Amino acid sequence: MTQRRKRVTQAEVARLAGVSQAMVSLVLNDSDGVRVAPETRQRVVEALRQTGYTVDIMGRRLRGKSNQIIGVFTYEAVFPSGSADFYGPFLGGIEEEAEAQGFDLLLFTSPGRRQGRRKVYEQGSNRLGIADGCILLGRHTDRAELDRLVDERFPFVFIGRRESSAGPVSYVGGDYAAATAALYERVWALDHRRVALVGYHEESESTADRRSGYLRACKRHRKTPLALNDADPSAVFERLRAEEVTAALVETTEMAAALRALATGSGLRVPEDLSVGVLGDTDPTQTSAWPLRPASDTDWTTFRIPRRDMGARAVRILVGMLRGEMEPGRKTQVLLPCELVDGTTVTEAPRAPRR
Repeated sequence: MTQRRKRVTQAEVARLAGVSQAMVSLVLNDSDGVRVAPETRQRVVEALRQTGYTVDIMGRRLRGKSNQIIGVFTYEAVFPSGSADFYGPFLGGIEEEAEAQGFDLLLFTSPGRRQGRRKVYEQGSNRLGIADGCILLGRHTDRAELDRLVDERFPFVFIGRRESSAGPVSYVGGDYAAATAALYERVWALDHRRVALVGYHEESESTADRRSGYLRACKRHRKTPLALNDADPSAVFERLRAEEVTAALVETTEMAAALRALATGSGLRVPEDLSVGVLGDTDPTQTSAWPLRPASDTDWTTFRIPRRDMGARAVRILVGMLRGEMEPGRKTQVLLPCELVDGTTVTEAPRAPRR
C-alpha cells in the first residue's frame, strides 16, 4: 500500500531555512509594514521549494487573508454539449479576466445538490467560503440562499439581474428591456400592427425585463398588449391565430421552434404569414452554435446576449469589491446592451385580403 505523504509544516520549513516559524509566516503572508532582509526571504523561499510546502487555504481565509481565488457557482450544469455554447462564452470571459486580474478560479458544481437542485449552503455552511468571492450563474436561483448571501455580506456578483429583499445584489446582465423594445420597433417598421409577446412560463427578472420592454413599446405606439405565458405551444398558437397576430416575440427558442412547427403544420408560412422573433438565445438545449441554430436549423431574428463581456465585467466588479473599491449598490449593478441580429424569421407583415 502506498503511504500517504505527510503534510509539510511551517516549523519544518523554518528549521531548513534556519529562521523562526514567525519569519516563514511573514514571508508567506507578505505582511505589510514588515521588512524582511532579501537574503532571509531567499532562504525561506528556497526551503519552501525544497519541501514542497503548500499553503493552508482555509487557514488563510480564517485569518482574513486573500487566497486570490474567485469561485464560480452554477445552478445548472454547464458542461453537457447541449449547453456548452450557452455557458461557454460566460466562462470564457470569466477565465480571461480572472487571469488578467491575477486570480485563480474554483468551480463549484454538484456536491451541494438537494432535491435535484444545486445549493450554495450545505449543512448550514456556505460552500463558497473557500474562495474570496464568487460569480453566480443560473436561471433557477434559490431566493432564500440569495437573501442569505446578501445578509452575510459574502462578496458575489450574479450574471443576470437579480433582486433580493435582504439588500442590493451586485450583478451584470443584458439590457433585455431595451433589446425587446428594439425588436418590437423592428417588426413595427415592417408594418406589423398586432404583435404578441410569448414569455417564459416561470417568472424571473429576465422575463420581467422583456415584458417591460414590450409594454413600453406597446404604449409608445398606443397598441393593446397581448402577453402570453402559457407553457403549452398549441394553446399559445391557437391564441395567436384567434387574435390575428402577425408577429410574435418569443422568449425561448424552444417555444419559438414549436410555434414555427405548428404554423407549418397548419399551412402557414414563417415568416410570410407569421413572423417570429426570439428575445435572445435563451435556451441552451436548443443551441449548437452562434448565430442561433436550434435543432430545426432556423436562422432566427433575435438579439445577441453579450455573454463574454458579461463574464469579464462581473469579474472586474467582484475584484473591485474584494479590494474595497466598491460596495454593493448601483455602481455594482450593470446592464450591457444587446445587439439585434437579423435572421430569416421576420419579414414584412402580410397584406390584408381585399374585400
